[in-house]
Parts: sequence; structure tokens; C-alpha cells
Amino acid sequence: MPLHEPTPDDTGRREPDQGDARVRPGAVWLARFTRAERSIHHVTALLMLVCLVTAAFLYFPFLATMVGRRELLKTVHVWCGFALPVPIVLGLLSRAFRADLRRLNRFAPHDWEWLRRGDRRAVRAGRGVLPVGKFNAGQKLNAAFTAGAILVMLGTGEVLTFPGPWPDRWRTGATFVHDWLFLLILAVTIGHLWEALRDRGALTGMLTGRVDREWAARHHAGWVDVAPQARTAQARASQARTAQVQVSDDSQETAGASPGEDPEFAKRRPGMS
Repeated sequence: MPLHEPTPDDTGRREPDQGDARVRPGAVWLARFTRAERSIHHVTALLMLVCLVTAAFLYFPFLATMVGRRELLKTVHVWCGFALPVPIVLGLLSRAFRADLRRLNRFAPHDWEWLRRGDRRAVRAGRGVLPVGKFNAGQKLNAAFTAGAILVMLGTGEVLTFPGPWPDRWRTGATFVHDWLFLLILAVTIGHLWEALRDRGALTGMLTGRVDREWAARHHAGWVDVAPQARTAQARASQARTAQVQVSDDSQETAGASPGEDPEFAKRRPGMS
């Protein structure tokens, strides 16, 4: 029994269930994110969630009354906030991460079309109707918003944490921007988590680094044909068996040759030069 109900495409034909390899045997997996990229995402997400939770307890009165150690929450909030850019900066050492940053920073014509069209997720013959690359326009906008929000939060947070050098109007403005941007980040984060939890294929890609080829064809039709195939444990075992068979064949041919004689010549008939 499938784990979720298959959804019809725009032609009315139902697509087969797109589960993981345990649900759909024989699935072809594509490599989507490296371990470094996943680590950068997970650490940044964890720091952001800690900042949001501590900010909620500091900001909302009905939550503030539930916590006795307010200064501890403030300290954790400040340190996690200043640490937010660290995994991103360290991630620049990863070639794959830099390549994905370039992809996220480019808006192609199909990205604008993706934003305009109501049938942006429609599927025909198993492929998305738009040639979406590795990231769709929504993911690119979310990445741009997150990067900008981190920079603004760092700047306003520095003014609030070290208020001495700054005039009163700067501190007042920083407080206003910091508080309202927190609410906006909270709303965007909830939406991001909602979309991620609804799309099991995307969630699998971020957790394991690989995605089902059929999922990729439906959601990222412009990327699926150039995506590298993932080296799963099953694929590695198959390659190992193939290599073992080749070594065995070579050993048998070598055994049939006389010592010091090339195996290729050992297979020739007498009288052949």
C-alpha cells in the first residue's frame, strides 16, 4: 500500500507513487547535495531555530513569564546570532557549495515564468512543464531573503548588544527593525518548514543527499538530465562484484599462460606469430 495518494497531472493521468527505494524498488537515485552542503544547511538551520525560539521567549510576554532565566536566554540568543554566518563562510571552502551559490544567484527566464504561472508544478509525460534547474525560483528567493535577513539581523543585533557607541536614534531604529524582521523571519521559516515537510522528495534530498530521478524529473526537469547519479550502497556492491568477476577472468587467463609469457599470446593457436 503506498504511503501517500498519487496525484493527478494536468492531463488527468495519475503519476505512480514516488516513494523512496524501500517503497519503489529499482528507483534511480541522483546525487543532489554533498555532505558538506548538508552540514552547512543543518548547522545554519539549527542556529536559526535557536535564535527564533529564544527570541520568541524574550519577545512575547505570555512566553516570557514561563522562563525564569531570562539572561541565559539572552546570552544564548546573542551567541547563536553572531555564529549564524560562520557555517556559510566555512562552506565557501566547498566547491559544490560555491557552485550552488552561483545557481541560487542567477534568475533565468524560466524562473520568472515559474513565478507567474499557476500551473508551475504541472507534469507532462513524467516531466515538469518548465525547465526548472537545480533550484526553483521560490528556493532562490528564500535563499536571497535568508542571506539578507542574516546580515540585517547581525547589524541591528550588534547595535543592541553593544549600544555604547551608537546614538539613541540608531538604537531605536535597530530595535524596530530587529523586532519586525524577527516576525517576518518567523513567518518565512514556518512556511519553509511547511513546504519541506509536504515534499518528501525534497526532504529526502536534504537529509540523505540523493533524490529519486522521477521526483527530479517532475520538479527539476532542467537539472535531472545533467545530475550525477548517486553512488548508493547497492551500486557500489554491484561495481565491486563486476570488478571481482573481471579479476577472476584475468586470473584464469593468466593461469593458462606459461610463466613469463604474455596472456594474450597464450591464447593464440600454434603456428601464429
